[in-house]
Amino acid sequence: MKNLRLLYNIILPISLIGLVIFIFIEKKNEKEVESSILNTVLNSETVSNQAPQSRNFIVRNPDFTVAAEKTINSVVHVKNTAKAKNSNSIIDFFYGNSNDRTTVGTGSGVIVSSDGFIITNNHVIENATEIEITTNDNRSYDAELIGTDKNSDIAVLKINSESKFPYIRFADSDQTKIGEWVLAVGNPFNLTSTVTAGIISAKSRDLNDYDSKNQSFIQTDAAVNSGNSGGALVNINGDLIGINTAIQSTNAGFIGYSFAVPSNIARKIYEDILEFGDVQKGLLGVTGQSLNAQNSNELGIDITEGFYINDTDPNMGAHLAGIRKGDIIQQIDNVRINKFADLSGYLNSKRPGDKLNVKIFRENKSLNVAVKLKRSTYVQFYGMQLKDASESELAELNAENGVKVVINRNGTLFRMGIRQGYLLSEINNNKISSTNDLKSFDGENIFQITFIDLNGEKEKLVFD
Repeated sequence: MKNLRLLYNIILPISLIGLVIFIFIEKKNEKEVESSILNTVLNSETVSNQAPQSRNFIVRNPDFTVAAEKTINSVVHVKNTAKAKNSNSIIDFFYGNSNDRTTVGTGSGVIVSSDGFIITNNHVIENATEIEITTNDNRSYDAELIGTDKNSDIAVLKINSESKFPYIRFADSDQTKIGEWVLAVGNPFNLTSTVTAGIISAKSRDLNDYDSKNQSFIQTDAAVNSGNSGGALVNINGDLIGINTAIQSTNAGFIGYSFAVPSNIARKIYEDILEFGDVQKGLLGVTGQSLNAQNSNELGIDITEGFYINDTDPNMGAHLAGIRKGDIIQQIDNVRINKFADLSGYLNSKRPGDKLNVKIFRENKSLNVAVKLKRSTYVQFYGMQLKDASESELAELNAENGVKVVINRNGTLFRMGIRQGYLLSEINNNKISSTNDLKSFDGENIFQITFIDLNGEKEKLVFD
């Protein structure tokens, strides 16, 4: 009996220790299984057909409150008052009505400095005779137009006040990623600052291949409506990554996507206008086309992404650095170049004198070339990029005068057959000998343009 009690006293503690170890191991295995299931759920690229596990997982939603609080007081309502001409009717003549009528447009703007400088869209304040700014706390101020860039649809305003204002800091838009959460802050339908959320759906988006504006938008599914133009697109930290500019829908409301000018481009234009009074454009000096399956096959190459160079300007940086026809630009600095909008978007954030590291593909080899951007000698006119024609270029086409078409992104002219290398020789029966001659036709009604094609034949285009 005594031995039995002794055995019992030995076995019981051992059993209890074994039970504790067993429970510990089971709990550990259970945690490992739970961790494995969680990792599988988070990392799996396919959806399992098995019955769902009866476990509760915590899913953290993104928090937009900080970004909203940081930005909502830095986005303003912009009211544009403009004068427009009425038609000369018989009623106006007899009753002495004025030929001028007042129109009012509205949009949004983003305060980007404490002393009240604002970035908005050019189309928000176009033709304005008076500009009024209303802040989120319902204070109103007069604003001065400092400068604009129609090509990018960006304008810079200054609030006429000595007050200090909350402002939004610029972020590096090149670092944004597809799928990243964003907020659109603006004044849709004349409401005070309104915040909507979405993700970046695409980058370097060009809405019109034949438009002269070299678009390179950030595309998002955040709701943007009438009145949001000129407002802020911000990241989850509340930093500015774009200026909301356009929507794409079937009914003029938000059913689709919205588009923003990247902050790197907007910031560069803003700084250029303040420092130089206009936009400083630096060019590589190349012409060409984006690659895709069709034209890559026609060119006899396997690469379907990048910018294929058709020609280089002998006086510009790319040619001087050794880049030639047939090279494919694949990357500039740390930005991949898959299409023309990638190239134009990055160059629009640079200035003459900037040095770029250009990665090209040539004869099955990748090469890195240092290129210094030069000041643009080209002008934008009627959806085309034009330059003065040299004597040799005139002689080659047996022409006495004309300016050379470098790029034609005017859809109408493109469909009429106008291509790179043509000479524009006359407008409305007036001879054009240099790009300076084009200035007299800004805002004028153009009813006839004469081109000289690559065979030296004249083509006269008449517009209704």
